[in-house]
Order: sequence, then C-alpha cells, then structure tokens
Amino acid sequence: MKKTILTGVKPTGMAHIGNYLGAIKPALEEVEKRKENADFFFFIAEYHAHTSVKEPALFKEYIYDIAATWLAFGLNPDKVTFYRQGDIPELFELTWLLACHTPKGDLNRAHAYKALVAENQEKDNQDPDQGINMGVYTYPILMASDILLFDTNIVPVGKDQIQHVEIARSIASRINELYKTEVLVEPQEEVKEEVATIPGLDGRKMSKSYNNSIPLFVSEKKLKKLVNKIKTDSTGPNEPKDPDTALVYDYYKLFSTPEELSVFREELIKGLSWGEAKAQLFEKINNQIKGPRDKYNQLMENRQVIDKLLVDGAQKARAVAKRTMERVRKNLLGL
Repeated sequence: MKKTILTGVKPTGMAHIGNYLGAIKPALEEVEKRKENADFFFFIAEYHAHTSVKEPALFKEYIYDIAATWLAFGLNPDKVTFYRQGDIPELFELTWLLACHTPKGDLNRAHAYKALVAENQEKDNQDPDQGINMGVYTYPILMASDILLFDTNIVPVGKDQIQHVEIARSIASRINELYKTEVLVEPQEEVKEEVATIPGLDGRKMSKSYNNSIPLFVSEKKLKKLVNKIKTDSTGPNEPKDPDTALVYDYYKLFSTPEELSVFREELIKGLSWGEAKAQLFEKINNQIKGPRDKYNQLMENRQVIDKLLVDGAQKARAVAKRTMERVRKNLLGL
C-alpha cells in the first residue's frame, strides 16, 4: 500500500536560501524519488502563523509568497495535493475532538510553550504565562489534526519538530485504545540527519531572527549586495586563503559540482581575493535562482493562478478529510 507523506510550511515571510537548501529542495527531490509508492500532501500552515502574525495584509501576502516559492521551484500540483490549511473546515472540527482527548500535561511539556515560560521566569515576570496566547499553547493539537486528518504515515521533520509528531501519535494511540478500533493512523516522524545547517552571512545558522539571511527572490542587485556582506577574515589579495575556515567556500560548496568546488578551492589557496571569490559565488547562486525567481515574479503578478491551484488542491484534500471525519464521528460520537 502507498504511504501518505505530509509536509506543512508556515508562511512567515519570504523564504531564504537556508529554507531552500534545507527544506524545499530535499522535499521536492523526495517527491520525485518516492512518487510511485507514496501520496504527498503539502499545505500552507497559515493558522499556525497566526500565533505571531497579526497584520491582515501582511498575513495574506505571506500566504501568496510561500505558495509562489514552492511552485517556482517545481512543486507540481498534479503530483501532490497542495492546499491551504484554512480551506479545510474538517481540520478544525477534528482539532476540538482531539483536544477533548489530550491531557493538559502534554501541552505543558511542549517545547515551544516551555521555552516561553522559561523566558518569563528569567525576566522575573510574576505571571509565567505573560504574553503567551492560547494559539501557542494549543499549537501541538492543531498540528496533530493536520497530520491525523489525512491518515498520514510519515511526517518529515527536523529534530526540533519530533515532539509534535510524538504528540500526534500519542493522541491517535489513546483514541484507538479508548474506542477499541483503529480510528486514526498513528504517524511516524522521518528525520533527515544529512540535512546540513545552512550558515548565515555572519557564520551563525541562517535565520530571519538573526537578520543574517539571504532571501531567495530579491533582485540581482540586492543579492549581490548580500553576498558581498558574507563574513571573511583579513587575508589580503594574492595571499593564500584557507578554504576550510572560509564561509564563502562553505556557500560555494552548496551551489557547485565537486569539480567546480575543487577548482574554487585551488584558486583560494593560490590567493584569490575575497572580492573575486564573492563575485564567483554570486554568479553560482544567481544562476540557480534566476529561473525560479522569474517564475516566482510571474506568479506573484498573476495571483489568480495561485488561487486556482489552491482551490483545486483543497478539493482533493477535502475528499480525504471527509472520509476521515465520517470514521471519527461514527466511532467517537456515534453519528
């Protein structure tokens, strides 16, 4: 039997190179590799984003942005089910039913919630829950609903997301045991150990919060400026550079073939200037991003195309969601 593999993407601003190399590219490669024996569901998790994004115009823009990004890099709606979370009303019905079967202690132990409580305690706030909305607190239940609604077998995640799949599996197991039948499929996490941490302009992990990222679809001029900001040492022109400690080399490795990387390495050792090294790196990145950037811009200028694809995807997704909810209502509610 085919496995169901589900991936959610939270729209919180323009994706950066780290998102592309660490998530988008591997996910699309996985579709091609496993398309014969798996059904793929990709969704825009905008209701998760609403825990922090409260400006409506910006919120809507982020949704289009993330949809256009995935489509620009080759996500094919004919090969996967691609939909927006908010277009699946069954999702929110299931969320309530799951909440009625989830111990509060499970949510007290959720990593994101615990981290925010710890921050309040460090600041000596009298209320440990100060500034924490219920969306943040119940986030794991909505995520469990995302997963369980589609009878998901496999959820590809980073290490920091494993707990969310564990909570979903725990809820499904508890319900199955209580109602003495397999009401819900118990999902498994799939952790990609080989996915590297992509460095930012300053050498730390690339992150919007660190303000050290390279957005994917900025103009060529802006991209060149950002590449020129990559941290380097004080080694002068014509002086040998150590590729193993050079951030520019780390980036070049991500966008080149082994043969190209070998040539670049030798040039650094022979004294290639940092300015020329960054110019070569810019060309490498730009050559890979240029086609998707053009496609992204076309989609953002013709948003009705995105709307149509998401509506079609929601219809496919709801066909599965309705079957699941019929089974859930029958077993949990006797309806």
